[in-house]
Amino acid sequence: MRILRAHIERFGVAPDGRLFRSQAGNYVEPAAYGTTWARARKYVLTRTELASGPAKRPYDLRRAGISFWLYSGVDPAECARRAGQSIEVLFRHYAKSWTASGSRQTA
Repeated sequence: MRILRAHIERFGVAPDGRLFRSQAGNYVEPAAYGTTWARARKYVLTRTELASGPAKRPYDLRRAGISFWLYSGVDPAECARRAGQSIEVLFRHYAKSWTASGSRQTA
């Protein structure tokens, strides 16, 4: 939170509340996220970590976060709410994480 607050203090937010915007104040083009993400990974990861491919795309963090919530015992309905999807979709894509957490007894 400290880093986020420092960013907002330094750069502010767009009039509509968006945290990230282009230098002209417009929406950030989707391709720019990928470029920036690749640069950030190069900056913070070791060569070995880069080669192994953790969080190659920002979307990978979403999967990791949802899996972590389930594995940590967060109620699946709450996980689905946080992820903005139905419980059915959550179970279809993350059942392995949920079962591994011991949150569900298998028949």
